Amino acid sequence: MKIVSWNVNGIRAVLRKNFLEFLAGENPDILLLQEVKAERDQVDHDFESEGWHVYWNHAEKKGYSGVAALSKTPAVSSRRGIGIEEHDQEGRVLTLEYDNFYVVNVYTPNSQNELRRLHYRVGWNAAFLDYLKGLEKTKPVIFAGDLNVAHREIDLARPKQNRKNAGFSDEERAGFDDILSAGFVDTFRHFYPDEEDAYSWWSYRGGARAKNVGWRLDYFCVTGDFVENVKSSEILSDVIGSDHCPVRIELA
Repeated sequence: MKIVSWNVNGIRAVLRKNFLEFLAGENPDILLLQEVKAERDQVDHDFESEGWHVYWNHAEKKGYSGVAALSKTPAVSSRRGIGIEEHDQEGRVLTLEYDNFYVVNVYTPNSQNELRRLHYRVGWNAAFLDYLKGLEKTKPVIFAGDLNVAHREIDLARPKQNRKNAGFSDEERAGFDDILSAGFVDTFRHFYPDEEDAYSWWSYRGGARAKNVGWRLDYFCVTGDFVENVKSSEILSDVIGSDHCPVRIELA
């Protein structure tokens, strides 16, 4: 089974680029999308007629945030949000239940310039982790998406310059430490613990992508003992169309 996650930075925009070609070529069993910036009825393409089961969670604010998923097989159940009104207005979490595991699609809030939303972000991190641990009581969890944090210095090109910036603050990094301490495994680092220059997001400014001045913000994490079922975890850095590239795991 192949699961792919991609922050598309606008589903309608990427559909005008290379999205359908990517979908056909990659042919995932499940595709998780973040920052779709649209409601389902605002997206003209008929994925359902192509055999996809489509799941969607849009933000209340138009053109903002939002996550979606395409699945070749129907989920046993689906759920929008984490059950906390404060956190569920921005369309950031979509959970699909399958026979043997949950797949959680997440677009974590950005702490924004001058960390003005950091307090909210810290509360979000704790609430989301509690939600994951609740799911885990029933069956293993795979969660993926744009987590808006580079965990370690190896996960961004210029750690010293970004020490107190959004995505690399002590508080955000500690939030990812909490995820690992709770027993989840960062699958990419499981396979590539010391790989450098492996990034999934690049600024549109200054030719950052061509120079590979990037950040690893997109992850697949799994319940600890479930990692033995993960055959590979890759960053598809050659795929363009967004400021993020897709990430992928394959399950045995």
